[in-house]
Amino acid sequence: MQKSLAILIPAYNEEKTIGNILGRLAVLCRDGILPGISRCEIVVVNDGSTDNTQAVIEDFKKANPDLAVKNFCQPNGGKGLAIRKAISEADADILVVQDADLENDPEDFAIMVPYITSGEYSVVYGSRFLNHHNKHSYISFYLGGRLVSHVSNILYGLHLTDEPTCYKMFTREVAQSVSLKCTGFEFCPEFTAKVSKAGYNIQEVPIHYHPRSIEEGKKFSWKDGVEAIWTLIKYRFVK
Repeated sequence: MQKSLAILIPAYNEEKTIGNILGRLAVLCRDGILPGISRCEIVVVNDGSTDNTQAVIEDFKKANPDLAVKNFCQPNGGKGLAIRKAISEADADILVVQDADLENDPEDFAIMVPYITSGEYSVVYGSRFLNHHNKHSYISFYLGGRLVSHVSNILYGLHLTDEPTCYKMFTREVAQSVSLKCTGFEFCPEFTAKVSKAGYNIQEVPIHYHPRSIEEGKKFSWKDGVEAIWTLIKYRFVK
C-alpha cells in the first residue's frame, strides 16, 4: 500500500543553504525514488529568521507550483517549537525531520522509508555513526553525541548509536501518541524518551553526514548537550 511522506523543516537564518536543500527535496519528491511513497509534501516553519530565509522559501514556492509546499512563519521560539508546528500542520502517513542546512543527504530517506512502509517499525533513526566513512567537525560534538546516546541507552534500555541525529522518521500514529513540550534542541531527547516509554522500537540505519563548522552556521553548543542529558533523565521519571 502506497504511503504519503511529510518532510518537516525548521529554519532559522539559513538563507545560504535552505534553497539548496529545498532543491534536492524537489528532485526527490518529483522523481518518485522513495519506495512505497506516492505523495510528498514539504512543511517549512520559519522560526523568526532575521535574514533572507523567508524570501528564499517564497521564491522556491513560486518556482515549483507543482510541489506541495506548506510554509509557516512564527516568532523565534526554538527548533523544538518549530518542529511541533510542522508536525501539527503535516498531512501525511509518515513524517521525517530535515534540517535546513546541508549536513545530511535527503537521498538517505530511501534507506529509511522501507522499514516503515513494511510495517515492521514505526520509528527509524538515521545514524551518522553507523556510516564509518563519515567525518565529524569537532571532537567535542562527536563525544557529546556518543555520551547522549549512551545515557539514553542506559535510561531507556535502548541500543542507539546516534540518539541526537537530525533524521528521525516516524508514523502519524507515533506523532499523535506522544505529547511534546520541547521548544529548543531538546526535541531529540524528549522524542526519544517518549516514544521509548510508549513502547515503540527504534530502528537505526546508516546515513551520510557532512558536518559544518560554527563559522558556517552550526548552532548546537555544549549547553544543549547538557540540556539533552537532563531532558533524558527528567522524562525517565515524569510524563
